[in-house]
Amino acid sequence: MVDLLPNYPFIYFGDNARAPYGNKSFDLIYEYTLEGVNFLFDKGCELVVLACNTASAKALRTIQQKDLPRIAPSKRVLGVIRPSTEEIASFTRSGFVGILGTEGTVKSESYLLELAKISPNLQVFQHACPLWVPLIEERQYDTVAGKMIIASDIDLLFKQNKNIDTILLACTHYPIIKSIIHEAVEQRASIIEQGPLVALKLKDYLTRHPEMASRLGNEQPVEFYTTEREDYFNQHASEIYGSIIKSQQIQLS
Repeated sequence: MVDLLPNYPFIYFGDNARAPYGNKSFDLIYEYTLEGVNFLFDKGCELVVLACNTASAKALRTIQQKDLPRIAPSKRVLGVIRPSTEEIASFTRSGFVGILGTEGTVKSESYLLELAKISPNLQVFQHACPLWVPLIEERQYDTVAGKMIIASDIDLLFKQNKNIDTILLACTHYPIIKSIIHEAVEQRASIIEQGPLVALKLKDYLTRHPEMASRLGNEQPVEFYTTEREDYFNQHASEIYGSIIKSQQIQLS
């Protein structure tokens, strides 16, 4: 996203100390997400993207409809589910699509509801992978046990329908293990990441809303904040980001 929109300032906030969100209650996810949104608003952000499927599924609509009119009517909060569902039909030939996500995302049925409206002809199959985020966070995904868990979840998805030819990774953690997922899928389907889709949709949104684009300021170094220890976050995030990250630890509650 930073590469695609280099002329805008970015502030990243990761609630790493309280992750994963996937197995938490609706009320707790909403509370944590709103705290994060308020933190970013206090840092001067005019537009916030919830780069988390669980938060997008369980908190976005409430924040948009209930909280924004009260706390920041001129600001905007967007999610990652709508951008993904708008594009997924262009990747499938069979019309059979698989969704891999957290328990919270799958149980919300947000993808089923959105795709029923946007692409009603698609056949959509979901599977929750509750162990994947802990495996990624603890760096255990490349072990024998980790690979077995990932392969088992992939097989359970295909057991729902063998004609699935496109799999959406509906969690922003999952691209970290994309090579292992590819190995388990064995060319049965294409693997789609959300990051590029969301970035392109955000670029389009800013083009269609120049009044918002003009309020976002100019290019500046990306700022990183985390609720985790700085040294722990910096080490792992730098590997993913591709350059050295220096974050600041904060405490929300």
